[in-house]
Order: sequence, then C-alpha cells, then structure tokens
Amino acid sequence: MKVRIEEYDFGHMKIDGNSYRTDIIVLPDRVISNWWRKEGHRLCLEDLKDVLEDKSEVLVIGTGYSGIMKVSADVVSELEKKGITVYIAKSGAAVDKYNQIAAEKKTAGAFHLTC
Repeated sequence: MKVRIEEYDFGHMKIDGNSYRTDIIVLPDRVISNWWRKEGHRLCLEDLKDVLEDKSEVLVIGTGYSGIMKVSADVVSELEKKGITVYIAKSGAAVDKYNQIAAEKKTAGAFHLTC
C-alpha cells in the first residue's frame, strides 16, 4: 500500500480518505498522527525516529503553510549520511513533491500543518 496525500490546506490534510488536523509523519505504509517535535518549530533528528527506523530513501519535509518550521543544515547532513535524500518546502509544495516521489521511491513525509 502506498500512502497518497489527497489534499492540504492550513491545519488540515486528507490522506487516503482520512482527515488529519495535527502534524503528521507519513510513511510508505501508514500515517503517524499527533507528531510533536522536541523544540516546537525546529526540527531535530530525534523527531524523525520513525522515519529512520522505516529506512525510507527520501524524506519530504513540509515546513508549514508559511514555512515557519526550521530545519537545520545539521539535520539534513545527518539524514544524507544515512542515505536519505531530503526535500524541504512549505507544506503545500511539499505535498506535491511527496506525491510525485512516493509513486516511484520509498518515501516518508514529515508535515507541519499550520504556521
């Protein structure tokens, strides 16, 4: 089963017919809702434990409607060292990228739905 994101708008995402109103991690075979980060609007490597365990090839990070969530170069570097290609964009553009890539590669997504 490949997860497909059907729609996104501020504070809401619809995936395979299910609606989510909290930040989420999307893995190739499931969605983890109520995703919380250690430092709120800053993404840390430990916030991506489920992605690392899943061994996805690609991680698409949605930084929020306005792009408020920050991803440090150190996090990107560590992910790339683990063989994960990283794409970072505001959540609307990140959804499009996720759907494009997930059709071809084992892809995870980490999406901040507001801000």
